[in-house]
Amino acid sequence: MVVTKKRDVHSFGVVALETMIGKHSKELITPLSSPLCQNIMLRDALDLRLSLQEEAQVAKDVVCVVFLVLKCIHSNPQSHPTMQQVSYKLLGNIPFPKSPYYAISLHELKDKEM
Repeated sequence: MVVTKKRDVHSFGVVALETMIGKHSKELITPLSSPLCQNIMLRDALDLRLSLQEEAQVAKDVVCVVFLVLKCIHSNPQSHPTMQQVSYKLLGNIPFPKSPYYAISLHELKDKEM
């Protein structure tokens, strides 16, 4: 395996994904590459221990991180953002979707432009 900047971004995405879902990333990465992704709601993929109901800011932050994760683990490495772009977005420079977190699908986040 050759270490590249794109691989670093992908690795970051995998670790962040595992943190958000509370499981091994393979349980979600495989369905993301299939048409079934359209049916997976963000709320159903997240770790139940995240307190999204009580904290609106936490919900916003989680949606933003999952959005970035999906960009970092995109199947086409040329589509991965740089770590500089990820860092900039993590500082709060991602427009929050108008829908509440529980109404957002992974497909919607996956297809959203950076």
